[in-house]
Amino acid sequence: MLKCMRSGEQLRVDEIAHSSDSLATRDYSASGGYSGRAGEIETKVDNSNIEEAESSLRESGYLNYEEARALLGRLEYQKGNTEAALHVFEGIDIAAVIPKMKVSISRRCEPNRRRSQSDAVPPMSMHAVSLLLEAIFLKAKSLQGLGRFGEAAQSCKLILDTVESALPEGLPENFASDCKLQETVGKAVELLPELWILAGAPQEAILSYRQALLYHWNLDIEVTSKIEKEFAVFLLYSGCDANPPNLRSQMESSFVPRNNIEEAVLLLLILLRKFVAGRIEWDPSILDHLSFALSISGKIRALAHQIEELIPGIMGRQERYCTLALCYYGEGDDLVALNLLRNVLNNRENTDCILELLLASKICSENLVCIDDGTKYAYKALGRLDGKCSQMLSIANCLLGVSLSVKSRSVASDSERILKQSEALQALQSAEKIMRERSPYVVFHLCLEHADQRKLDFALYYAKQLLKLEAGSSTKAYTLLARILSAQKRFIDAETVINAALDQTGKWDQGELLRTKAKLHIAQGQLKNAIETYTHLLAVLQVRTKNLGAEKRLLKSRSEINRSLEMETWHDLANLYTSLSQWRDAEVCLSKSQAINPHSAPRWHSTGLLYEAKGLHQEALESFRKALDVEPTHVPSLISTACILRQFGGQSLPVVRSFLMDALRLDRGNPSAWYNLGLLYKADAGASALETAECFEAAAFLEEHAPIEPFR
Repeated sequence: MLKCMRSGEQLRVDEIAHSSDSLATRDYSASGGYSGRAGEIETKVDNSNIEEAESSLRESGYLNYEEARALLGRLEYQKGNTEAALHVFEGIDIAAVIPKMKVSISRRCEPNRRRSQSDAVPPMSMHAVSLLLEAIFLKAKSLQGLGRFGEAAQSCKLILDTVESALPEGLPENFASDCKLQETVGKAVELLPELWILAGAPQEAILSYRQALLYHWNLDIEVTSKIEKEFAVFLLYSGCDANPPNLRSQMESSFVPRNNIEEAVLLLLILLRKFVAGRIEWDPSILDHLSFALSISGKIRALAHQIEELIPGIMGRQERYCTLALCYYGEGDDLVALNLLRNVLNNRENTDCILELLLASKICSENLVCIDDGTKYAYKALGRLDGKCSQMLSIANCLLGVSLSVKSRSVASDSERILKQSEALQALQSAEKIMRERSPYVVFHLCLEHADQRKLDFALYYAKQLLKLEAGSSTKAYTLLARILSAQKRFIDAETVINAALDQTGKWDQGELLRTKAKLHIAQGQLKNAIETYTHLLAVLQVRTKNLGAEKRLLKSRSEINRSLEMETWHDLANLYTSLSQWRDAEVCLSKSQAINPHSAPRWHSTGLLYEAKGLHQEALESFRKALDVEPTHVPSLISTACILRQFGGQSLPVVRSFLMDALRLDRGNPSAWYNLGLLYKADAGASALETAECFEAAAFLEEHAPIEPFR
């Protein structure tokens, strides 16, 4: 064999004595591994190596230079001599043998009728093809072991390109079952994406994954499923944007994924269907990755449907209900989510349900109807935690504080309100002390509670802490900080904060910031600047709305936020033009708002203000009443209705008082409601002077510390 390798000539079979010193025996001897002493050979015989080598020799009658190097390289690789094996493999003239291999593979798979008509003999036997393909694969493994990943990937890719070029329609069943060719090809299909990833070539990795899945390699279903899962994970977490696949043949109605998320979801759903059909074993991580993919793409309801369709036994009842509750909560179906959680919480057998209690408390804290349940669930969670986990204990205290804060804003008694506010602040402060790492959620609500109680210095401190924690990434933190500064009448500082936020924020997320900036202009009497800012905001929203058609994956909540913000902007502009006595401009703004939503309490209220400014008090009163028909708890309309009724005179004072008291019950910190109540008491001869003074005093204090917009 050494003579053959030196000369490059063919080594004939009759030149090799078929004995213990034959090529096949020597092939095994090296692969079995020599001991530390020369000549000492393992006694165990590897029959597969012997049979493969001897079969190749019998078929062709000779062993050529490339095949000899392939065998010798394999021996060195099996002994662990990676560099020596690579040196041997690099001596193979791959460019010369590839065309012969393609022809041999192609003719092997021709139909019998065509093969019988062909007189040409394949240039290589299938055993020789298998031997050389294995050599190329082991060369790739050797390069991988030496850290030369790019070269390894190119070597591995050569195997797949050769087979795919020879058999464009895919590998037939039982292809080359009498040699290792199918095994080598399968290993190469699995290895290639990994090599491209190690080489830092993500786009090439994506192409190799698609090649592995779109071409028929005749792989086992377990191997195919493994590749599908690995590809889905790579698409989700690699941070690389994949171009849409260019399929050679597809039906018009077939689905072609347009981005990483869609392609990953498609792969994971295929795996899920395979499991349902009983073709593969269950892998819990499939559902984890699918949950992540559908959540970030805004398809939370689709995730809920997938979970609901799972066969029994895959997920426990408690886990299923909790996951479904998270899905429906994410979709805004709070009551559905709460009912699902109650199914778990009402079952006495479920003792470990801290997560369910916390989620139920959070949902209840956002719904005034079930606020008492929110407090109850938070107390239960605290009782069951009993100091087990400081982070969860902190969240439980925070949720308790939020629930108590919401409750304090709905109670009628001042003493009870003050008590609830004190308890809420105490719970939030406990949440801050317990947490190991500061939580933006806890700090935000602590800041909000201090601001609501007009403890503005503390609120300002926590607002700055929140901004640091979120590294300036949240417009909510900037907006809250600006509102706190505006409550301290530091309008220039507040505008500086908003300008800094605008510089660091993408234009699509600037809506609330621009509206706050316009309000700051109004507070400083800069009405022209306010109109320009509102106009800029409307232009941004208009462009954003036009792009919605191209962005079907946009979250529904985002679309609703933009729609609501546009309406609020038109109302702000209408009120601004009304204050400037520009009636026509105000009417145009209200017509724009009506086109978005004809049944809007703020629009009817702005219409009433326009009528009132024109001196049409009866029409104004009718508009305010329509606003209350749409939204009975609309505080500005309650106050405006009371003001109009008081101006009419002859009305029962208790009726006017009831409107103002309803407004204060809903918004205790509204200075306009306190001021008008003071005017009502002043006009009432039977009212106490002390009550009148207290109303004016409350109005003055609240007006002095009023933000340009409500903190919440």
